[in-house]
Amino acid sequence: MAIAEARRFGFALERASKRYGAVVALNHVDIDFSAGSTTALIGSSGSGKSTVLRLLLGLDYPDEGTVRVDGQPLGPSKVLELRRRVGYVIQEGGLFPHLTLSGNLALLPRYLGWRAQHVQQRAEELAALTHLPLDVLDRYPAELSGGQRQRVALMRALMVDPDALLLDEPLGALDPIVRHELQDELKRIFAQIGKTVIIVTHDLAEAAWFADRLVLMRDGAIVQDGTLQDLLDRPAEPFVTRFVEAQRRLPEVRS
Repeated sequence: MAIAEARRFGFALERASKRYGAVVALNHVDIDFSAGSTTALIGSSGSGKSTVLRLLLGLDYPDEGTVRVDGQPLGPSKVLELRRRVGYVIQEGGLFPHLTLSGNLALLPRYLGWRAQHVQQRAEELAALTHLPLDVLDRYPAELSGGQRQRVALMRALMVDPDALLLDEPLGALDPIVRHELQDELKRIFAQIGKTVIIVTHDLAEAAWFADRLVLMRDGAIVQDGTLQDLLDRPAEPFVTRFVEAQRRLPEVRS
């Protein structure tokens, strides 16, 4: 499958803070995501993971600090261009229910002036990449399974061949079997497309499956930034060990 060459770029937050009323979502966070890397942001609900993505995409702005994209500060005048260059996938896909899958995929390309033939060719390429049957593209989101909707959401995020991909709990609402299958698919896709990928999840095993670099957050701050082995063998503080040990394991079966 041919995918056009994209110029990969990285992101950075510099002393970034964000409040929502009395809630501190981020507290002077410094972090960078190098071009072409895959990083998993992990932590409990409310730890600040999704806020990081929102700031990187320009959906929100920091109250203090700087967001950098491709080395340059991100301001309002650059947000529209950025969103054309970054694919964004949320939990349950966020597809428009009144549009067919083809209609969902065509929204941004048509806005950018793509011809219908080009849109169709790109949709077929991405259907092959995500292992989605072509005959479902004329259906509406309600007619698909959860796993199929997530595949289409990923296709939509990749339609204009973005330079980076941000995913916020993309598999969180799926049943265990479908989630396991899509974990395999997403890992293969990440390796194949070679883009900058940042994925948010609260599941440690899932994070370690997707990325070598894990960033554990709590209360709007980064607790530890490293590999799974770092978290297991060299925890930065007791919370790291508690988070690791809180991951549910199957009970031992006695014979």
